[in-house]
Amino acid sequence: MAKYDLVIIGSGPGGYVAAIRAGQWGLKTLVVEKDPYLGGTCLHIGCIPTKVFLHHADIYDYFKRAEEFGFEVKDVKVNWPQMLERKNRIVKKHSLGIAALFKKNKVEQMQGWGRIAGPGRVSIEKDGKTAEVEATNIMLATGSDARTLPGVEIDGTVTLTNREILQLPEIPKSLVVVGAGAVGVEFASIFRTFGTEVTIVEMLPRVTPLEDEEISAELEKSFKKKGIRIETGAKVDGVKKDAGGTSATVAFTDKTGKAQTIAAEKVLIAVGRRPLTENCGLEKTKVKTERGFVHTNAFMETDEPHVYAIGDIVAGLPQLAHAASMEGIIAVGRMAGKEMQPFDRKRCPNCTYCEPQIGSIGMTEKQAREAGIEVKTGKFPFLGNSKATILGMHEGFIKVVADAKYGEILGVHAIGPLGTEIIAEPVAAIGLEGTLDDMAATIHAHPTVWEAMGDAFNSVRGLTINF
Repeated sequence: MAKYDLVIIGSGPGGYVAAIRAGQWGLKTLVVEKDPYLGGTCLHIGCIPTKVFLHHADIYDYFKRAEEFGFEVKDVKVNWPQMLERKNRIVKKHSLGIAALFKKNKVEQMQGWGRIAGPGRVSIEKDGKTAEVEATNIMLATGSDARTLPGVEIDGTVTLTNREILQLPEIPKSLVVVGAGAVGVEFASIFRTFGTEVTIVEMLPRVTPLEDEEISAELEKSFKKKGIRIETGAKVDGVKKDAGGTSATVAFTDKTGKAQTIAAEKVLIAVGRRPLTENCGLEKTKVKTERGFVHTNAFMETDEPHVYAIGDIVAGLPQLAHAASMEGIIAVGRMAGKEMQPFDRKRCPNCTYCEPQIGSIGMTEKQAREAGIEVKTGKFPFLGNSKATILGMHEGFIKVVADAKYGEILGVHAIGPLGTEIIAEPVAAIGLEGTLDDMAATIHAHPTVWEAMGDAFNSVRGLTINF
């Protein structure tokens, strides 16, 4: 029986990053993947393909505004099949890239269904045959799948999840998006740009409910300006397909208690993710679970010695690719005897790639006040940023939440041009426990969208230069 220092079940952004780092630190590592390709949900039906489409939508939006930039462009057409093909090429390239990195770092891989067979043992089942390996350490990185609503059947043609909507043969004329988290608003942004009539139905009182309230309000204003209908505080009562199976009607109760219906060619169910921990052998261990989520400490250790869990299956942690990657690195460092910082959720950024983009880190204003902190906030609008003017993208602002007494930066929330990129500076600042004085003394290159961060930090003390 083959023996490994580490066996990882799952090759998504948590599993493959952990495997490469393990190889770099000299651990004999095996990755077990159920699918015939590496990269998991993020690469194949999540982060990467959706961002390809979002980038295509950005380009198309510039074509539609060509006259503003001094170009005469006529009869620009969307070649959807070609966009699908480009998306597939990008995904395939990066999947093959992971395989090359495995080879470079002496990481072995096996295809099949991996499960814990007992202490220090993992079984791999494929085509009715089962192999077993020994492992000093086992890491569960099995990821998640889309949740659906009670009574709503996902048929893959009219009712869709993030998986099926990426393979649509043509752009739908109308789309109802159920759920206004990151997945929902990103697809709403994509298809509205390409001309689809889009309605968002969200049970909670606002879109992007995990973000600062002012960010949600700005996104809603922007989306409505684009012609997206938004129904918040609305409970979906059912989805019924028509007799021909070519469209559906969504029934919901709006915030006033009134029953309403919306008919659409397609319905995207984007109401969250469920952990994929069934049939993983957890019943043979001391691992504690809650609604399928695995409990770990801040070093990703479970209650079963030498069994770790990372990524979307971990209770209480964000279901984000970059979170999974860092969790994997922390866990491998623990196994390898390295000194590692524990995972800190408050230092993990959120990025939503709709247009306008959203990037955030740390506490919202409401969270800080509810924690009993005396808070000061500042805002800087992109209207005052010269690079935003050059790009023709004036929407949005940066909001800074800081401790009033010492100037400690508690949270930064951006909505606007390159919001997912410029959030990098406050991520580093909060990680290094920076203060407003530290950031005010930081020289920001001009002209950049990023320099708006300098004005935002100064705005907390009323010292903004450019607005």
